[in-house]
Amino acid sequence: MGDDLGDEWWQHDDASVAEEEKEQEKIPTAESNTKTKPEKRKRIAEKTDGAKKKKKSGQAESRIPQKKETEDEKSSKPKRKRKKKKKTITDVLATSEPKPGCAADLQNLVTQYFSDKRSVIEQEELKMEDSCFVSCNDLTHSLSSYLKQICPKWAKIRKQHAEKSSVILLIVCSSALRTIELIKQLTTFKGDAKALKLFAKHIKIDEQVNLLQNNVTHIGVGTPGRISALIDNDGLNLQSLKYMVLDWNWRDQKLRRMVDIPEVKLDFMKMLESGILKGCKEGKIKVGLF
Repeated sequence: MGDDLGDEWWQHDDASVAEEEKEQEKIPTAESNTKTKPEKRKRIAEKTDGAKKKKKSGQAESRIPQKKETEDEKSSKPKRKRKKKKKTITDVLATSEPKPGCAADLQNLVTQYFSDKRSVIEQEELKMEDSCFVSCNDLTHSLSSYLKQICPKWAKIRKQHAEKSSVILLIVCSSALRTIELIKQLTTFKGDAKALKLFAKHIKIDEQVNLLQNNVTHIGVGTPGRISALIDNDGLNLQSLKYMVLDWNWRDQKLRRMVDIPEVKLDFMKMLESGILKGCKEGKIKVGLF
């Protein structure tokens, strides 16, 4: 029997055992491979999650300092201060008591205005002395009572006046409406004297020139612009002029005086230069501030 088997039986057994061992060795390696694959996937997933978290944390960190920078910039930037509104003449005068004008007010105004426009010698010629002025209104007078005070011999003066294109008394104010108001206030003072409105509103300069040249006028009431224009056009001369009264203390709705209005101020200075300052210096014209 043993001879019929051919190869030795123990050799077959050893070979089979070796094959089985090899197969058993292969099986755990396959299992280990199957086990290692998910482990690798887990590790890769963990790495990607960690990287994402790092990116997010990095982005968050990068954003935080930006916010801090902007906050720091805001804190470092100087805060804009609210500009205080400049007080106007209206605001100042609304909280202060009115003060009557005096000769020094007009003297200072004239010197300041011509300080950068005339030479030193010319400024001396334009300077107004105290002797040029009569007493100023202390805010207790009406126009008629004030004129009676500064011109007590009015009745005699007006009777002697017979020259055309000239007036004895010149009242200077800021507007046409104010001119009409002042003419109404003259009724108790003027008597039978003739007063003429001298302003540009609704009245042509040629008409006023004709009225002055063809009639004897005692009192002229008007604005600086029209008065200076009449002087320039030979409609009004200053030969008979004895008194010039400035409507100094009156204020408009914005609480501005005549000399506080820029365009009126310019006309006023031009009017003074047209011969009035010269007449004051020669003692022919007296100035009053009403």
